[in-house]
Amino acid sequence: MTAPRITRVFGAVNIGSFRISAMIAGLSETGEIIVLGSGHRAAQGIKRGYVTDMAAATYAVRDAVERAEKMANTSVSSVWIGCSGAGLSSQVAQVEVDIGGRRIEAEDIEHLLVSARDVVQPDGRMVLHAQPAHYTLDGADGVADPKGLHAERLGVDIHVMLADGAPLRNITEAVQNAHLQVEAVVGSPIAAGHACLSSEERELGVALVEFGGEVTNVSVYAAGMLLGLVTIPLGSGDITDAIASAFGIRRFQAERLKCVHGSAIASPTDHREMIPVNAPGEDAGGPAARHADDKNRIPRAELVSVVTMQLASWIDEVTRALKGLGFTGQRGQLVVITGGGAELTGLADFAQGALGKPVRLGKPQHLKGLAEAHATPGFSTLSGLVLYAAADPIDIRAIGPGYQPVLRYKGFALVNRLYHAMREYF
Repeated sequence: MTAPRITRVFGAVNIGSFRISAMIAGLSETGEIIVLGSGHRAAQGIKRGYVTDMAAATYAVRDAVERAEKMANTSVSSVWIGCSGAGLSSQVAQVEVDIGGRRIEAEDIEHLLVSARDVVQPDGRMVLHAQPAHYTLDGADGVADPKGLHAERLGVDIHVMLADGAPLRNITEAVQNAHLQVEAVVGSPIAAGHACLSSEERELGVALVEFGGEVTNVSVYAAGMLLGLVTIPLGSGDITDAIASAFGIRRFQAERLKCVHGSAIASPTDHREMIPVNAPGEDAGGPAARHADDKNRIPRAELVSVVTMQLASWIDEVTRALKGLGFTGQRGQLVVITGGGAELTGLADFAQGALGKPVRLGKPQHLKGLAEAHATPGFSTLSGLVLYAAADPIDIRAIGPGYQPVLRYKGFALVNRLYHAMREYF
């Protein structure tokens, strides 16, 4: 059986604080997304989602993309970028126009979306995307496509993702310096939501917690769109630092201990289990870890204690963020945790007990050709970037000019022109 022909190729790069990952996927003639290649490497020049060393960040991006290109046996010249830092925030803007009871045509929808540009208030920040979430007919919401229906008034809810200008330009420049064009910068909560949330979950209401290396993004979905977002400057890397500090060991040793032996749930046998600080074959020279025995082993109970102590501080911040976003009571039910930090053993059970809500881990939905090592919570945003690109979402800033008003400048022509230009620019 011959493989389906690829009609379009997408490149994606997720710039995280712990790793930089890249993926190349193709859209087949049957509409199926096929992963052609993916790769990742340790992040360099990135701190809590911000570029701190342009040359190092550019090298890491280029290296990750080349690894994906080698696996895919093809190259890409442009990519979609995932961003978890840069001061992300979101808002929902609403606009309505009179229809007069007649049938809604495509031109009416275009007119509505063009009108929506004026209600977006970026307040000096950069707009990553401004997309129609759903339409309303005479106040009744949840309409996916109003074309062909009758209404007195047609409205739309626009979801707007904002970011700070300077950090966003640094991220974009790091990718461009790697000889890649930037298709768009996508907020990681949007990408991760595409990868590990079902459409029904987004409709009923769900909280998505991205537990990254140095940043945690808490977002709330309802009525099919992202309603709010809070960024917490804490991540799984802070747990690693706490382990390194508690036992006086190197950071790479602490990271290995966390991943191999760490847990969010204590076990009755932890106090009897001694775990080696050094990996098999690793040079055992140098000072022994604090609280270690003569074989440089530490009690697993002490490791788990350090992990859970840090998680307690993290879950307090997550709880505060969820309350601030109104994710409480009947409205706030399911919580989905994704990101590299979500791979910590027992995290879902720990969070469920602390939050008092059902919690599940969010993994990328099945993508044909996705490597098993990348079908994990740590690569949700990367997979979501490909799904987002293939969905080709509408952005109101790219709507054609068919219904833009023609300005006739009289008298104060220059003043009027400047005024309208400022109104339409974001």
